[in-house]
Amino acid sequence: MEPGGSATDQMFLSLEQFRKVWLKQGWSWDYRFSTIASSFHDDQTAEAEQAISGTFTELFDHRTLGNAPEHIQDVAEAVGGVRADQRVYTMKTNGRLVPYALWWPWGDEITVSLRVGLAGYVSEQDLQRLQMNFNAIS
Repeated sequence: MEPGGSATDQMFLSLEQFRKVWLKQGWSWDYRFSTIASSFHDDQTAEAEQAISGTFTELFDHRTLGNAPEHIQDVAEAVGGVRADQRVYTMKTNGRLVPYALWWPWGDEITVSLRVGLAGYVSEQDLQRLQMNFNAIS
């Protein structure tokens, strides 16, 4: 892709770079939340956090969620809230879409899921592009 593409193209390029550095290559589609999902073992937390921080530069948790942009607060509400052990990461963009990543420990103290989705003015085409870019075809 040429530099200077649309804000949406630039955002998807950033997500593609994230996919390349993510510790797991297998992604699935989570129909409940229209996100892609990847699970990993708790002992890979540092590696996962390093991969996330290169793309998703803002972090919110149950204490700071009130400071998040409204569309991120809406995402948190749609997934049932954010518990003390959960996090919401976001990427700053200049376009109509804002990617987010949900850090969701399973409660078994060994497994964590990361769900990546889109907030803002999201179309079905955007969701399909996300799904295709991560090969999260069900």
